[in-house]
Amino acid sequence: MVKAPDISIVIPTLNSQRTLEVCLESISRQKYEGKLEIIIADGGSSDSTVKIAKKYGARIVLNKLKTGESGKAVGARNAEGDIIAFIDSDNVLPGFDWLKRMVVPFGDKDIIASEPIIFGYNKKDHWLTRYFALLGMGDPINLFLGNYDHFSYISGKWTELPIKYKENKSYITLLLNRILPTIGANGFMIRSSELKSYLDKDYLFDIDILKEMIRDRGEIRIAKVKLEIIHLFSGNINTFVRKQKRRIRDLLYYRSQGIRYLQLDKTRLIWGTLKFVIATLVVVPLFLQVLAGYLKKNDTAWLFHPLACWLTLIVYTWETIRFGFIKENFDRVGWKQ
Repeated sequence: MVKAPDISIVIPTLNSQRTLEVCLESISRQKYEGKLEIIIADGGSSDSTVKIAKKYGARIVLNKLKTGESGKAVGARNAEGDIIAFIDSDNVLPGFDWLKRMVVPFGDKDIIASEPIIFGYNKKDHWLTRYFALLGMGDPINLFLGNYDHFSYISGKWTELPIKYKENKSYITLLLNRILPTIGANGFMIRSSELKSYLDKDYLFDIDILKEMIRDRGEIRIAKVKLEIIHLFSGNINTFVRKQKRRIRDLLYYRSQGIRYLQLDKTRLIWGTLKFVIATLVVVPLFLQVLAGYLKKNDTAWLFHPLACWLTLIVYTWETIRFGFIKENFDRVGWKQ
């Protein structure tokens, strides 16, 4: 009988008390035969985050740079398991065998990583959690770029990028070379031996590391497991705006520092952005998307979609203009989940 690989679960936190306990509780319910360790990479929380982490026996390491990406780097460097699992503090692992099923693809020595293919949907969840689960992504602009990696009820696909893949019983094997979807978050698991040589930087941008691996090897294989992961959205519309502001400021800042790569080819990026802008300004295409989604999953949470696109357009436009004059990163003082 093959021994189950040891898993190190890395969770970056910064004032994450609103979601961390339910996250850790879902991990504690897992029936897994291998060794598990939980590493909390904390950015200096002032709430009950650390207290909650200790309650569940997590090992706490300091994340001086505070961001999720720096937390991943710190946590991964401290990991001792065969597999490193990046779980966000707002993720919930459904069922009791999630970890067991997620490591199945690692039985194939050529597969270096795995990730769930769908966000869990529950009619009782907060309406924003339901909206993003149905949309299949955290940023509506990605729908127009075709660049996402979880199933969307609007498109009926988990990505629109031209990616080669092979169907297996419990997962899909992706053959990745030139093109990469937005893979690497919300339950992403990777062999520690594959990741360790890429941990020489302060930040771990998972998709950029995969890009580096492709550059070094020509092709990598990653499994999209036919499983759900729940991605909670704790907050309201103001929280959404704040997260979008952080998202675009981080992207602009890190690219200006030469830290981030451009993932999409320029043609897809330009045309996708143009489609997003036109659809948002005209509005009608957004309601057609709402209708398409509603016919597949009857939920009033879809009505947030036009507003989500409008808010994203306003925030991204303003922050891009602002960054042209003030090249600064987002201040995380007072940040909370």
